[in-house]
Amino acid sequence: QVQLVESGGGLVQAGGSLRLSCAASGRTFSGADMGWFRQAPGKERDFVARITWSGGKTYYADSVKGRFTISRDNAKNTVYLQMNSLKPEDTAVYYCAATYGGTWTYAYWGQGTQVTVSS
Repeated sequence: QVQLVESGGGLVQAGGSLRLSCAASGRTFSGADMGWFRQAPGKERDFVARITWSGGKTYYADSVKGRFTISRDNAKNTVYLQMNSLKPEDTAVYYCAATYGGTWTYAYWGQGTQVTVSS
């Protein structure tokens, strides 16, 4: 089992920045590919970014490329999402998730953190 706890959400003006953190405990964190997802009110949960277990590869949704950066610190069992140039449409609950074995089906999810971007 893996427990994931997100933090760092909040209210920010358009054009501002936030850094989300996701702290992991339980099963070996360094073996997990980690992802960030978001869900806006009334919408489905969408993929935002992913980083492989080593940090060697990252993937982004087109809507956040060039603005968001995913990173990880395996010594701290933490994955980050640096969000710059935020837009009102980035408003959502952000979730981190973990998967093992390289699959794109995430077995472990955090409880989410709210990000609100005002115009």
